[in-house]
Amino acid sequence: MNDAQRSPAALPSPGRITRRLADVAVGDTLAPLAIPLTTTLIVSGAIASRDFQEVHHDPAIARARGSQDIIMNILTTNGLIGRYVTEWAGPDAFIRGIDIRLGAPNYPGDTMTLTGTVAAVDAADGSVRVAVVGVNSLGNHVTGTVTVRLANDEETDGARSPSSPPGSVVS
Repeated sequence: MNDAQRSPAALPSPGRITRRLADVAVGDTLAPLAIPLTTTLIVSGAIASRDFQEVHHDPAIARARGSQDIIMNILTTNGLIGRYVTEWAGPDAFIRGIDIRLGAPNYPGDTMTLTGTVAAVDAADGSVRVAVVGVNSLGNHVTGTVTVRLANDEETDGARSPSSPPGSVVS
């Protein structure tokens, strides 16, 4: 599948841009990211995080326990949130903290759409707090914040910032 055949939300982030603190302001929004919730994603996320609870891989047991199907675990959600913010922030960013609360479960066959808004910028320590929400057909699956430290000009090693024209480098 080539990029022309993929949905905009599935396309990779533009270039591996390193976002700088000077390029970010409170109220800036991150592009939405739609994540198809497949059985494979839910089961593999549980296995990768060593969460062997049956509700994450056995539909019959999940239903017996009152769920309509298997459910995504919090560690997979946490990883997807981290991916979402670091793809926006760039490869030189460092996650300082993730604080999330789960709501409606993520079931196979649904889609979770992540959105984010810059809630705070701390110039003193170079960090940005991003408010994130993940919504599926049942409502909010996850809400919370991610605090990420952005690179300053000296740390970008010549990487292009989002406000720089293509072909330019940060000096």
